[in-house]
Amino acid sequence: MGEVDHEFGEALRAHLHTNLQRHDRLDVGLDGRRHAAVAVVVVDSDAELHGGDTQPPGIGRLADIPGAEGLGLTGSVAGTAGGPAVLLTRRAARMRAHAGQWAIPGGRVDDGEGVVEAARRELREELDLDLPVSAVLGLLDDYPTRSGYVITPVVLWGGADPPMHPQPGEVASVHRISFRELCRPDSPRFVVIPESARPVVQLPIGGDLIHAPTGAVLLQFRRVAIEGTSERVAGYEQPVFAWR
Repeated sequence: MGEVDHEFGEALRAHLHTNLQRHDRLDVGLDGRRHAAVAVVVVDSDAELHGGDTQPPGIGRLADIPGAEGLGLTGSVAGTAGGPAVLLTRRAARMRAHAGQWAIPGGRVDDGEGVVEAARRELREELDLDLPVSAVLGLLDDYPTRSGYVITPVVLWGGADPPMHPQPGEVASVHRISFRELCRPDSPRFVVIPESARPVVQLPIGGDLIHAPTGAVLLQFRRVAIEGTSERVAGYEQPVFAWR
């Protein structure tokens, strides 16, 4: 799949923007749920400079992952940088909800705020990363979560190496996950759980599996923005540990 081999630069930016603008976006009604926005930020990465992961989780979290028996998961995303990439954060252990889980920068849309404004604000609050409106490449499908949100993903061009200072109260670590890793031939995986008739989507990233909603957003980013195809992800399930 040639798109994965693009070098970071203006040609890649145009490629992503064109594919996102062609996308027939799915808009999901709130129906009593709260609205949230996340920022899928495209950056460059160096395998040596950005490939570390010094804070992998304990075995307890890995034990909750459905269908992971025999995979030898480590919980680490070390070695997944190198070339065009997206930002992925590990939530701080002290967070009230979804502590220690993988996430894309984002949060609730405030009253009177649009999704682009909310995504950019959350980037500033979580990573001290201030991107202009002109950095927006497009939007992906809304994803309704089990915890009562409808998430709108906003894709932004972050530049090759933007300055970032993660807020320790919210972000334990920030990582650059290469397009190559997003497009692994063994990704995505789907597993069945007794609690739902819908398949749980899993993205193998390094030594871990990234689940919805983050995994669903990243999967559709791959399909739509990188590969120029389409795949609806709103019907893909989250694991039970992400329902709260």
